[in-house]
Amino acid sequence: MTAYRPHDHRWHKGIQMTATDVSGQNFWGGVTYVRDQGYVELPNVGTMRHQDLVVADTPSDRAGFTERLAWHTQAGEHWVDEVREFTVQDIDGESWALRFTTELTNVRGEPLVFGSPTTSGRELAGYTGLFWRGPRAFTDGEIIAADGQGGPEMMGQEAAWLAYVGHHDEVDRSSTLVFIDHPDNGVTRWFVRDTPFPAVNPSFAFFDKLDLAAGERLRLRYRLVVADGAWDRARIESYVEDHPW
Repeated sequence: MTAYRPHDHRWHKGIQMTATDVSGQNFWGGVTYVRDQGYVELPNVGTMRHQDLVVADTPSDRAGFTERLAWHTQAGEHWVDEVREFTVQDIDGESWALRFTTELTNVRGEPLVFGSPTTSGRELAGYTGLFWRGPRAFTDGEIIAADGQGGPEMMGQEAAWLAYVGHHDEVDRSSTLVFIDHPDNGVTRWFVRDTPFPAVNPSFAFFDKLDLAAGERLRLRYRLVVADGAWDRARIESYVEDHPW
């Protein structure tokens, strides 16, 4: 269901939570987009350091854990403390859901500005935040979104949810991923591709930068449904309606 360190983007790691531009620092990996220059290799690639992991006390029908991380710039400065919460629950015998929450706290001592390649001048490349890179076989899959929307035209658009239907090699089967945005996340625009590779990202800084004052927290919540088979619009809408936040 995911591609891990594909040859074209070694820093893509399945499903990841990171940021492309934090006050000029790149926590995404790879090269950095610079206005009027394009992608440039810079000494600005930060790290996210694991601090702690606690298994959650959850009901028997689900499992979860909480992870704490510290974001450090390449120069070693500690800028962000993060808490990630994961909960996994079966929906039925052929699908399951991941609930993901992240809370980012600015510990730099001065404001942080979150952006993306698009906020630095690259058209329709506003990727940052929770990011899924699909397997190569899912190229040219089907994109379905809320309110009758869909297709590659969803790039940069708003929607409460977006689904990607991909087709596996060898086994003559399909799978569906449904990404559901939490209504409290603020303005979310979708970075989504079906070619040259499959990718979905509910970006929180696609066209506009997000300022986080010193000591302030940014909290984001998402749900990801992973299902066997090719779900159509009616089935996706039924699930979303029957499983509100």
